[in-house]
Amino acid sequence: MTMRALVTGGSGSIGSETCRRLAAAGYHVLVHASRNFARAKSITAEIIEKGGSAEPICFDVADRIAVERALGDVLEAGPIQILVSNAGVHDDSPLAGMSPEQWHRVIDVSLHGFYNVCRPLLLPMIGTRWGRVVAVSSIAGQVGNPGQANYAAAKAGLHGAIKSLAREVASRGITANVIAPGIVAGDMTDGVFDQDFIDRTVPAKRAGKPEEVAALIAFLASEDASYISGQVIGVNGGMS
Repeated sequence: MTMRALVTGGSGSIGSETCRRLAAAGYHVLVHASRNFARAKSITAEIIEKGGSAEPICFDVADRIAVERALGDVLEAGPIQILVSNAGVHDDSPLAGMSPEQWHRVIDVSLHGFYNVCRPLLLPMIGTRWGRVVAVSSIAGQVGNPGQANYAAAKAGLHGAIKSLAREVASRGITANVIAPGIVAGDMTDGVFDQDFIDRTVPAKRAGKPEEVAALIAFLASEDASYISGQVIGVNGGMS
């Protein structure tokens, strides 16, 4: 039976590249989207056209009831053994002027969303005695970033959750890791960072590519990474 992988935020730049990589590795990929379901359908069609296996799925990761309903239907067909928790949003403001809505929405999606999706998948995954959980974080969760206290808090919370999960499930053949990208070209950064800023802050003098992040995710999802767990791995061109 083909192993299944769920990529939340699969319609975004890093998410879509991750879906392509996992499909190329032979997994059946569930391409998740919340608002941009048309994009998830397009990526699914592209994967299938190239001989891979995929299906689109739509839910808001911050809505626990909707997540449980959607994943309950998916799990009827069997376990999901690879979770890439990539869904996230940012809504920036200095903390002194940040509204409660800005604070809660970013944490609801980026941190609570991880819990909402991961928890229902764990017992079925444990039953197979093999699994991979990869959470996509940010360098902001390691060093902070002005105007992103909400985002940095959510991502730092992911680090603690993954490190704890890694200890809980290691004896069941399951690994859990965090990838913390720096500046990566794509949906969330286009038009935000100019080349002068990149030259001053990134030793590599360029933004990363979504493909470079997806390559690491695919490796951590593979059998070759079976002894790597509980790690926060930066992909940031030497920023930290």
